[in-house]
Amino acid sequence: MRKCRLLVGFLAVWAVAVSHAQVVKVGSKNFTEQFIVAEIYAQALEKAGIKAQTRTNLGATLIAHAALLNGDIDLYPEYTGTAMAHVVKGDLSGSPEQTYKTVKDYYEKNLHLTLLQPTRVENGYAIIVLPETAAKYKLRTLSDLGAVSGSLSFGAEGSFTDRKDGLPGMAQVYGIHFKEFRNLAKLGIRYSALTSRNIDVSFGFTTDWQIVEDKLIVLADDKHLFPPYFLVPIIRQDTLAKSPRIAEVLNRVGSLLTNENMRSMNAAVERDKEEPKDVARKFLSDKGI
Repeated sequence: MRKCRLLVGFLAVWAVAVSHAQVVKVGSKNFTEQFIVAEIYAQALEKAGIKAQTRTNLGATLIAHAALLNGDIDLYPEYTGTAMAHVVKGDLSGSPEQTYKTVKDYYEKNLHLTLLQPTRVENGYAIIVLPETAAKYKLRTLSDLGAVSGSLSFGAEGSFTDRKDGLPGMAQVYGIHFKEFRNLAKLGIRYSALTSRNIDVSFGFTTDWQIVEDKLIVLADDKHLFPPYFLVPIIRQDTLAKSPRIAEVLNRVGSLLTNENMRSMNAAVERDKEEPKDVARKFLSDKGI
C-alpha cells in the first residue's frame, strides 16, 4: 500500500511538471500591434488545447530575439524585413518571397529557430501626405516627391536621418532632399504634426490606424527602396518538435490577419483604450475560432 501511494504521489508530481513544461510562452516586442498579435496567438493556442501564456512588452527587436534564443519565450511575432536587417544583416532589396526564404534559411541553419507561414500583414514604411498636398504637387509616388521635395518639410524620428532605408536611401534612390527635417519621435506626434500642417510630409507604418482615420495619402515606393515587412511567427525548433500542432494553429490564424483588420485592432487599443487581450478575443470570435 505504501509503495502504491508513493507511486501515485510520484505520478502526480510528474504530471504537474510535464504540464508546466508544455506551456508555450508567447512573447512580443514593445508596441501595440505586437501586444495584440501575441494575445491572438496565445488565445488561439489555448482554444486548440495547447497551454499558452504571454510575455509581452519585452523590448526592441534584439531583446525579444535574445529571449527567444535563450528559451525565455518559445515564439513571438516578427517582421521579415526587421529580421533581415537586424539579425541576418542581409540584402534588403529582395522581393517578399526572397526575403522570407533568406531569413528562414538563416534562422534554421544558424539559430535553431524557424519561421512559420507569413501573414498578410505588411507593417512596412509609409511616407504620407495630406490629400490637399498630394493634389497641389501631383504626388502619387516617391519619384513624384523627389521632384518637389526641396519645397517641403518632413518629420520622423531622429534615427531616420542615418538609416540606409531612411533619408540617405530616399536621397540616393529618389533624389529627395527636404527643405526642413523635424525630429518627431512619437508616432502620435508625427501624425498630429502632419494634420495640423506643421510639416508637409511624414513617416509612419502601413498598419497605423491614423492613415485611414485622417484620410492620408501613402506615396507608392515605386523604386522599392523599403524592404518587405511581413508579419510572421518565429518559433524555437525544439518547441515545434514537441508540439507540431502549433504550426497548424498559428498558420490558420495568420491567414486571417490583414492590414485592414490590423489597423482596426490597433485603433481599438490606442484610440478606444481597449485591452489587447479583449481585442484579440473579439477578433478570434468574429473569425469563428
